[in-house]
Amino acid sequence: MKVLFLAKKGDDASSSALSYLHDKGFDVEHHFGEWGDKLPHSAAQWRGDIIISYLSRWIVPQALLDRANIAAINFHPAPPEYPGIGCNNFALYNNEKTFGVTCHHMKAAVDTGEIIATKEFDLDASDNVESILKRAYDAQLALFQEVIDTFVKDGKFAVANKQWARKPYTRKEFEELFIITPQMDADEVQRRVRAVSFRQYQPYIKLHGHTFKLVPNEAQ
Repeated sequence: MKVLFLAKKGDDASSSALSYLHDKGFDVEHHFGEWGDKLPHSAAQWRGDIIISYLSRWIVPQALLDRANIAAINFHPAPPEYPGIGCNNFALYNNEKTFGVTCHHMKAAVDTGEIIATKEFDLDASDNVESILKRAYDAQLALFQEVIDTFVKDGKFAVANKQWARKPYTRKEFEELFIITPQMDADEVQRRVRAVSFRQYQPYIKLHGHTFKLVPNEAQ
């Protein structure tokens, strides 16, 4: 069975997912990419049975989706309540008590296809961007193995009785989450700091033509 596997470059979980497909006997063509990379020519011309997008940086065009004889599925590192970009960030901003991951059928519009399966885990006040990402990636790999095992056994990807809760978050909404203004109270500022502070990515404020970016305590 021919599989096109599209995934994130330099990601251990993506490599583990690819190995799992090989172990299950699939004939896999794989491509790893980063944001801004062009979809490889051989991937764009692929024909086969299943397309799997796993943390992929590419938006798969409809013409390619149509060439998957059985299914095209995506593994999204967030629950159905958080489609689109910045999903973990918005969950932290909203002080969610649970988070999770989703496997769904793919459409040309991102994170809109029918949901196949989900997996959830609890959050607490100590969680931040780094911890929620790690836990989501771990849960996503476990969900991937479960979905593939079910397909090997049943020969199909079923549809769960779950729906996306909203339209996908956009890059504009995500980028606006980084902005601090003098009018915000202390609680709002802290929510934004928790939601977006991760390595070189930090909230910022603009005053009198200058941009001031947060320097986390551990970097001072």
